[in-house]
Amino acid sequence: MMARRRTPRDGRAAIAQASLAGLRKLHPRVMMRNPVMCVVWVGAAVTTLLAATGAEGARGFAIAISAWLWLTVWFANFAEALAEGRGRAHADALRSSRVSLEARRLRDPADPLTTERIAASALQKGDVFVVEAGELIAADGEVIDGIASVDESAVTGESAPVIRESGGDRTAVTAGTRVISDWLIVRVTANQGESFLDRMIGLIEAGRRRKTPNEVALEVLLAALSLVFLLAVATLLPFSLWSVESAGRGAPVTLTVLIALLVCLIPTTIGGLLSAIGIAGMDRMIRQNVIATSGRAVEAAGDVDVLLLDKTGTITLGNRQAAAFLPAHGVDVVDLARAASLASAADETPEGRSIVAFAHDRHQVDPAVLPEGAVFIPFTAETRMSGVDMGGRAIRKGAVDAVARATGAALPADVEAASRKVAAVGGTPLVVIDGARVLGVIELKDIVKAGIRDRFDALRRMGIRTVMITGDNPLTAASIAAEAGVDDYLAQATPEDKLRLIREYQAKGHLVAMTGDGTNDAPALAQADVAVAMNSGTPAAKEAGNMIDLDSNPTKLLEVVETGKQMLVTRGALTTFSTANDVAKYFAILPAAFAGTYPSLAALDIMRLASPQSAVLAAVIFNALIIVALVPLALRGVRVRPVGAAQLLRRNLLIYGVGGLVAPFLGIKLIDLALVALRLT
Repeated sequence: MMARRRTPRDGRAAIAQASLAGLRKLHPRVMMRNPVMCVVWVGAAVTTLLAATGAEGARGFAIAISAWLWLTVWFANFAEALAEGRGRAHADALRSSRVSLEARRLRDPADPLTTERIAASALQKGDVFVVEAGELIAADGEVIDGIASVDESAVTGESAPVIRESGGDRTAVTAGTRVISDWLIVRVTANQGESFLDRMIGLIEAGRRRKTPNEVALEVLLAALSLVFLLAVATLLPFSLWSVESAGRGAPVTLTVLIALLVCLIPTTIGGLLSAIGIAGMDRMIRQNVIATSGRAVEAAGDVDVLLLDKTGTITLGNRQAAAFLPAHGVDVVDLARAASLASAADETPEGRSIVAFAHDRHQVDPAVLPEGAVFIPFTAETRMSGVDMGGRAIRKGAVDAVARATGAALPADVEAASRKVAAVGGTPLVVIDGARVLGVIELKDIVKAGIRDRFDALRRMGIRTVMITGDNPLTAASIAAEAGVDDYLAQATPEDKLRLIREYQAKGHLVAMTGDGTNDAPALAQADVAVAMNSGTPAAKEAGNMIDLDSNPTKLLEVVETGKQMLVTRGALTTFSTANDVAKYFAILPAAFAGTYPSLAALDIMRLASPQSAVLAAVIFNALIIVALVPLALRGVRVRPVGAAQLLRRNLLIYGVGGLVAPFLGIKLIDLALVALRLT
């Protein structure tokens, strides 16, 4: 959907709402969903109790530790709530677009004149209703009769109307969209509460988002690490008591310090940001007008290594365009271009307009203004030619055999050769004549989209294989594939061929993504790991897919894969940073906590912090603030570079691994200096 520009006021409101939501998420039932932050929550509760009772003496220190532990939990909740707020805002916008609708249901589907007005909410699956120009479509359905122009901006945000008609692949209509012209008879395909709009609202409500398998696996790993550190820290208290008793000096480590040590050692950074990263990934999909009907699909999009791309409209523009003028012997190319432009002056087809534009751009032939009395000859299936009669001249362009019949003579040998050459590379030759004189050949070809080859090169560097699917003959397919730079192609593809190809790749361990919009695409969409169905497509295609592109743009598959990859890269980068962080914080707290018991540990105090209490408090404060500092990166995502997995791993280790090691040393030292300057320790 077309997102409006966010204002500073919007940002402040979102932060305020996320702040309150972060407080509400402090409820124990909510915290138990995140094992890592649940440990921090328990630690905050225990230190609060110790501070309140004064059980460990230094009450000010305990109060400061407990306050920053609560802030750590709240910061993590704030990050998740901020990400959820984006999805809820999108859902609220959709929900507000609903209005109370009436429908004209047909009593007898065979007779469109026998209608009854009922509330749209009373429509059931299988009912048939009629809708005319100016009326809103009352329910999701499939057009069974009629053709109309429909404004779908309420759903897609695009102002340009689309055509919906019975038969073919453009039969699906969505509740809440408006018919601009003509009429439609629609069969309801979804009961109330199960419409596309209802599903969209449910899917983008971040609170209902199911965790993806990789996300669950990472949470299990983080919970296991937390348990290991919990057991390790739990042994330190009796160990400390024994050491003090046996040495006869020093003081045992306090429970407050042990809790602070535990919180700083467990992976709180990634634990606090994990949900926000996943929700932000879904939000980025939504901002690209792609609704994921499965969280697994978003996850799989990042792991996809094979893309099946339809040729027409995805790799190529979809309309044949003029690519060259090939003049006959003795004919100047400018004369051919001028005659072709005249023959196409009144031709409003994409091919005709491209001929006029090509003649102007390549040969400086100004678009012709037909004189008074000129007669345009439209293309027909019988003549297979079009052109113009003007001033006694009959200029025509058309198929090779049709022009040969019209002239009543064989075409010149060089024109025949040029026509065969154009056809051999998958183009369409059109011969231009002026009366009986053959001027030459126009080469029409399906133009490969600008920049598509570079995108395929970038995907290849990321380890993703691209396969073009087309119904063209092998010769044409090979020509387009070579020009576009895809890795492979499937020519003269049938639904069975697509399904078989997907299964072959999956059998070899690949994850496959594809797009589709027709009923004949449904089997392959159902089989693909990531299946992006066009919103303009048939209900069967949308049911088979696990993502729906509201813009019905086949090239969106490339953005889907890049967004999924970005989510995985972001999670990996922040996990690397968090792990390195924990190692660095170890050197801050452990020497400070046990220096009194084990003086030899003072050698590990490489930061030379002011005091044990200052070291512990500085580490806890840094542990909380780093979550806030990384929230923008978690929501925006780490930039994905077109590199292989090994190079990506090296980059993550260099930037986020080294950064995670260095940041705590600098941050904790600065906080320690600030605490000393403010005399807070």
